[in-house]
Amino acid sequence: MKIGLFFGSFNPIHVGHLIIANHFAEFSDLDEVWLVVTPHNPFKKKKSLLEDHHRYQLVMRATEDYPKIKPSKIEFDLPQPNYTINTLIHLYEKYPDDQFNLIMGIDNLNSFPKWKNYERILEHHELYVYPRVAGLIEVPDLMAHDKVHLVEAPIVEISSTFIRKAIKEKKNIRPLMPHKAWVYLDEMNFYK
Repeated sequence: MKIGLFFGSFNPIHVGHLIIANHFAEFSDLDEVWLVVTPHNPFKKKKSLLEDHHRYQLVMRATEDYPKIKPSKIEFDLPQPNYTINTLIHLYEKYPDDQFNLIMGIDNLNSFPKWKNYERILEHHELYVYPRVAGLIEVPDLMAHDKVHLVEAPIVEISSTFIRKAIKEKKNIRPLMPHKAWVYLDEMNFYK
């Protein structure tokens, strides 16, 4: 299987994440998209970041009705701080018959050459890139690489930061989150 890995803190997951993941699952040559919940870096204090298992629960509930989109906590058991290259090696060892590729915004592609072993990643994996707000991001040189594919996914300007702030301000953010994830978030009184 050809699997796209969409990494994020998903703090919390929102409809923008789901729209992008679904677009890649349905309109690219990927068979599945895994939403990889990145663990909390133990060396960084970030009190607004929910515990790993809660963020995974939100992603799991959000993706229940999407058979081609899977939640993943694969990085939870890897030594921290973790690098994407280590995750890819671990996935290859665990699922040798599957091909893993990265999904990222074009802004992340700009900083990709700073990633640990980025050349090795490009040697063995493809990058599926989605656009951000038109005109705001300089097109990276890497766009010309044969393993880099621009997919014209919808541009969705919703951020987890905005959602957390709105919840604190007692605003209704239900339309911005997948329903089952919102129910869990509301029941647990997160971000209030």
